[in-house]
Amino acid sequence: MASGLVKGLAHTKRFVVREEHAASHLGSGDVAVLSTPSMILFMESTALELAQKYLPEGKTTVGIGVDVRHLKAAPIGAEVEVRAELLSVDGRRLLFWVEAWWNGKKIGHGVHERAIVDREEFLARLREELGQKKE
Repeated sequence: MASGLVKGLAHTKRFVVREEHAASHLGSGDVAVLSTPSMILFMESTALELAQKYLPEGKTTVGIGVDVRHLKAAPIGAEVEVRAELLSVDGRRLLFWVEAWWNGKKIGHGVHERAIVDREEFLARLREELGQKKE
């Protein structure tokens, strides 16, 4: 199922911190700096993009765990570089080490776990739980 996904694969992605990413905008704080939820979003997005390159059509990953530390602030307008490295593949479970950097300093790091799913089956189960029929 995880064809080509092997320990050590890495991917880097850059993000610009915008007003909608600020703690004051999201309500996770009252300062206009990169919020922890937005940093996590950047980390998840980077890990997703890495995994997706190696998955067959119809497969995707969903986030199932996050354990990160937000170490330093980054202001609105900052370009943040996020790196995801695949630490392990255990069946459908993928474990990533993720880091965020700004201005030469690490602003966050931790682990992020994703599960490989069949996109249509995943959505069908959700619709079933909601009592909806497939359209």
